[in-house]
Amino acid sequence: MQINIDEKSPKAVFQQIVDSIHFAINTGDLNQGDKLPSIRKLAHENKIAANTVAKAFRQLEFKGLIKARDRSGYLVSGSTADRYQSRGVSTDKNEVHRVVDHLDAGVFPGAFCKITEDFLGGDPENCNVIHADGSGTKSVIAYLHYKETGDASVFNGIAQDSIVMNLDDLLCVGVNGRILISNTINRNALNCPGEVVSALIEGSEEFIAQLRDHGVKIYSGGGETADVGDLTGSVVVDSCAVSVMRKNDVIRNDITGDLAIVGLSSIGQATYEDKENSGIGSNGLTSARHDLLAPYYGEKYPESFDANIDNELVYCGPYKLHDSLPRSALSVGEALLSPTRSYAPVIYKLLEVMPGEVRGLIHCSGGAQTKCLKFGRGVHYVKHDLFTLPPVFSAIQAASGTAWQEMYKVFNMGHRMEIYVPGPRVREVVDIAGSFGIAARQIGFTEAATENHLSLSGDGGEVFEYQA
Repeated sequence: MQINIDEKSPKAVFQQIVDSIHFAINTGDLNQGDKLPSIRKLAHENKIAANTVAKAFRQLEFKGLIKARDRSGYLVSGSTADRYQSRGVSTDKNEVHRVVDHLDAGVFPGAFCKITEDFLGGDPENCNVIHADGSGTKSVIAYLHYKETGDASVFNGIAQDSIVMNLDDLLCVGVNGRILISNTINRNALNCPGEVVSALIEGSEEFIAQLRDHGVKIYSGGGETADVGDLTGSVVVDSCAVSVMRKNDVIRNDITGDLAIVGLSSIGQATYEDKENSGIGSNGLTSARHDLLAPYYGEKYPESFDANIDNELVYCGPYKLHDSLPRSALSVGEALLSPTRSYAPVIYKLLEVMPGEVRGLIHCSGGAQTKCLKFGRGVHYVKHDLFTLPPVFSAIQAASGTAWQEMYKVFNMGHRMEIYVPGPRVREVVDIAGSFGIAARQIGFTEAATENHLSLSGDGGEVFEYQA
């Protein structure tokens, strides 16, 4: 297979290979099931390094255009990646799991977060939990709002997003003691001056104080601000949280085939929130902003997106930030920037009232409604009674035409925390959540199976099947 490599082109050689093979698939020169030449053969024929070809193949595989087959090299898959993946984001992070799944899984391998021995204190009865996450590309939407309005306070919510994405993952292993958190702000100082950093730091401290007022023992451990204009055109906000807990308190996510699944709604206004929550959280924002926001933002703020993304997928929506969100009292901007809700007060109360009864906790973050597939063994997850679809997700689907099966893999679609309990305890879980102003309901159940899979009834009554 001859690839036309233009040595004078400013485009990287690996990208020329990607484009050439992608074009051949689009035009029918390569068809589904066709076998590609080996990496070594393609490199030799085109007088290029094997590593360059391997990099191109990895990119094509990520796009869903080709797939690896043991001993038979790569085959044309015959399908393109979903919209989310085409924007350079993975819902299942398979390429990451190929590496980390072979590493030490910690003291409790099935737990939601990796748990280690108590390296910090040396107590054999204790364990350590450390977790890193961030607000993702939601910070870019805050950047657009800031550039349009000059209002830096919008970044207060971004600080909350980064903290919650760590805190609520820690909740899923039963963390109930003190938590120390540190923030990292990576910014382009030309576009995000000091007032942005101030808003992020102040927002972080204020939110941590609010959590402590509600019984969450979380404390600031400082952080770092890095000026990395070569890496980002705007700002990225990440956090790292660490806690020490008793091994006996760990929720191991030993999910079996006889449990009820209770979902905690991601929308509305909890008693500890000061405004209505749209439910968007901090996952899927790459697609949310491009599918809802108008080309105006790409034209005016080219620093806010990756130039490698197909132009048809860049800010291709019908709205501006100030436009009204259909079927909602919120504007599009307010809905997208709605701070990620923490369920910490609810989970703390739940673990206090029914210790030992909570068999599993799953934060529907990366992978959204399919996140459950990573936990338990031989479990058929049946989600047949989800919440009514929140307006923000309806708007995203309507604007983009994204397949519903993909929507449930990218967005929480109405509930972002799942609690796995014996059936008789469902009413108690619902009542505890309700005492905090959060709607809860049994959205499904588990049953025994030969391998993990999920059957999910969509908003329109369709049943979608997902495999582990």
